[in-house]
Amino acid sequence: MRNLTTLHFIKITLLILLYHSFLVTQTQAEEYKSDFIVVINSQDKDQDLSKQQIRNIFMGGALSNKYKAINLPSGNQLRIEFNTKIVGLTESRIQAYWAQMKFTGRSKPPMELNSPQETLKYLEKTEGAIAYLPPDILIPDNLTVIYP
Repeated sequence: MRNLTTLHFIKITLLILLYHSFLVTQTQAEEYKSDFIVVINSQDKDQDLSKQQIRNIFMGGALSNKYKAINLPSGNQLRIEFNTKIVGLTESRIQAYWAQMKFTGRSKPPMELNSPQETLKYLEKTEGAIAYLPPDILIPDNLTVIYP
């Protein structure tokens, strides 16, 4: 009887370990899965911008004069993901930053459009425009995905 109980204990422990291993693998896969893509309208189809360069464009850095950044509305889940993973700041910190930049006249925040579809239409007709979009959206040939 004791051997049977020990055997059941070992089986249950192995099942728990296998399940835990599966969950860890799933979590790691989800961490690498991007919730957005960054798309640019550029004649240079080999355009390559780093995460830091994309951040600088959206935060009014040096490259923001060359590119026109487009944001989705505040509170949009895609915007929250983008701000967290690329900009590295919360929405409230970003809003405070832009309030200071506007007040001092140094820079203006990115233009805001209401939806990914509206953003995509704007991207298609505006050279140098850059925006983040859902990863499952159909990207026309004249646009380039630069992240991830």
